[in-house]
Amino acid sequence: MRQLYFLASILFTLSLQAQFQENFEGNTTVNSWQSDDCVIDTSFQNPYQQGINTSNTVLEYKDVGGGYANTMFDVATNFNLNNQNTFSLKIYVPSTGVTGSQNNQVSLKLQNNTLGNNMWTTQTEIVHSINLDQWQQVTFNFKSGDFINASSESKRPVQREDLNRVVVQVNGEDNSDSVVAYIDDVTYFNIEYIEPVYDTIVWSDEFDDDGAIDGTKWFHQTQFIIDGNSWANNEEQVYTDRLSNSYISGGTLKIKAKKEQFTDQGTTKEYTSARLNSKYSFRYGRVVIRAKLPSVAGTWPAIWMLGRNITETGGFWAEDYGTVAWPYCGETDIMEPNVEKTEILGTWHWYLYGLTPEESGHIYNTQGIETTNADTSDNWHDYSLVWTPESMKIYMDATLINEIGVFSPFSNPNYILLNLAMGGSLGGAIDPNFNNDIMEIDYVRVYQQSTLSSNSALNIQTTRIYPNPVGDLLNIQFKNSQSQQAVLNVYDISGRMIADKKVRIVNQKIEYNTAALNSGIYVLTLTLDSGDQTNHKFIKH
Repeated sequence: MRQLYFLASILFTLSLQAQFQENFEGNTTVNSWQSDDCVIDTSFQNPYQQGINTSNTVLEYKDVGGGYANTMFDVATNFNLNNQNTFSLKIYVPSTGVTGSQNNQVSLKLQNNTLGNNMWTTQTEIVHSINLDQWQQVTFNFKSGDFINASSESKRPVQREDLNRVVVQVNGEDNSDSVVAYIDDVTYFNIEYIEPVYDTIVWSDEFDDDGAIDGTKWFHQTQFIIDGNSWANNEEQVYTDRLSNSYISGGTLKIKAKKEQFTDQGTTKEYTSARLNSKYSFRYGRVVIRAKLPSVAGTWPAIWMLGRNITETGGFWAEDYGTVAWPYCGETDIMEPNVEKTEILGTWHWYLYGLTPEESGHIYNTQGIETTNADTSDNWHDYSLVWTPESMKIYMDATLINEIGVFSPFSNPNYILLNLAMGGSLGGAIDPNFNNDIMEIDYVRVYQQSTLSSNSALNIQTTRIYPNPVGDLLNIQFKNSQSQQAVLNVYDISGRMIADKKVRIVNQKIEYNTAALNSGIYVLTLTLDSGDQTNHKFIKH
């Protein structure tokens, strides 16, 4: 079962079928290429047969200083980007073919060709930087990638059904500079993802030692963020770093809200509490926090995350990483009760240019799960988030509360916040007899995928495979390997072994014939005679 475990521990695609494929060698499903303000040749001899592309024929692209310089083609059936979302191409831009001071980049745009001269007005686009003087494969994912909509009225690409033109542009537009580029292996894939298995704890706090919280793991955020004298959402507390507001006892963390007059930063409030930032940030994984919630009316407990790039005043990460204000950083609320404490809510906040007005508000939604105040305050529950490159799912125990697809800004590192506010938009009116109440945390755990052994991980850095996607011959190139032979295993996406053979390493290289493989995704495992192992994913056209 080792191969199945390996497949489960790494995010791979479930299936891959090409809706179209263009290799400029006569094997194509593209009817014809067009040019707009540029010159193209679709049967040009490959002048750089090297690296990942040794094919004979490519598309030559010449922008001779035109303002737009697009090359494009149309498809007969409109794209369904919710299910089929990924485009890829290979590109080579020689430095000798570039003039002026340009951003070296390639754009892939999708348009509606029925709009005639206005088709650009509703286009959606992804831009990637490229390197000069080398073949490279560039992938454009319109489901989870950072897209740019030409119109703020346009929906997210995955919600559209009107796109049927593919446009490729090198080094942008609205400039008079020239560029020569060579393009090959343009492909549109049908990709569905297997949700990764996050089974390895990479960071945690079990709160086993009585006393103050672990300052190597947590930061007390105490500085007011609104006008220097208050917190957001009309909260009525002061956050402190005092032991009386946050401490560990009996194997759990206590965040305690108290009624007491307290003056801080020139402002006097009637309540105190604590707000903690994790000193650990991460991207993708499973977060599990076991907690009991306060019960008194007016308390507002929260387990949540913010993008590390937030500029929020007094936050732990702001000085080193802050670049954007809230909600551009993205916010994920793993657990918040409603005012009545009859629901546990899972909510996202963001702003992203290009969403429709209905989608562009701060709040994605406030879908929740019914509960009772007594249950959540008397009983332990797991509040968790499963965050993959494709989706974010919030759970209470094993019950799914809410989910969204992943798009910018939810592809950036996040950190965890734990706090107990008083009053405000979700705390509601504070019980006049309130004295104190506690949010109790048993543990905070962050899980990610199982990693390879240190030997394997090291070897991955010194091994590369090309071309990928591959036609009939896969090259495996080593760097400074002393091994002379290896055992080569190939597995399909179900984990079934389809190749098991001993191979020789000649001049730091193995050549593996893939002609007999069907189109799809495979995992190649090499066990070297040194005992090291390297694993790679490859795609067969």
